[in-house]
Amino acid sequence: MGAAYFYHLTRNPVEVTLPQLLDKARQAGWRIAVRGGDAGRMAWLDERLWLAMPREGFAPHGLAGGAHDADQPVLLTVAGQAAANRPDCLMTVDGAALRPDEVTAMQRVCVLFDGNDPDAVARAREQWKALTGAGCAALYWSEESGRWEKKAERPAH
Repeated sequence: MGAAYFYHLTRNPVEVTLPQLLDKARQAGWRIAVRGGDAGRMAWLDERLWLAMPREGFAPHGLAGGAHDADQPVLLTVAGQAAANRPDCLMTVDGAALRPDEVTAMQRVCVLFDGNDPDAVARAREQWKALTGAGCAALYWSEESGRWEKKAERPAH
């Protein structure tokens, strides 16, 4: 049974934080799906990932809809698209929808949200309440101090 990790981004934008989290997930041996709400935004993020990966400057990944989706260690998707790469970890950005059964099916789910955007914070709070209310374990991480610190944890029930 997995857990949802909420990352409250206040110092670095998603295009800086996501590559770091992807690197850690890949080191754990996980296949990852990154879900956003908009295809154009995911294409933009795809370009940033080619430029920003911390290890060796490259992480094999692709946008969903290609011929080799099932082979991608990191697959960028939009809400409603199946992740053909059979992910162990799901990372959501820009308030993308997330269901409790997805949390329990994954090793980990990461919810990245912009702490400088009141609508994004409100959406993350809604997701936290929905997931913990459904019995999912959840952890809240903040970078406000300059380094990531766990600020809250709710065990599964």
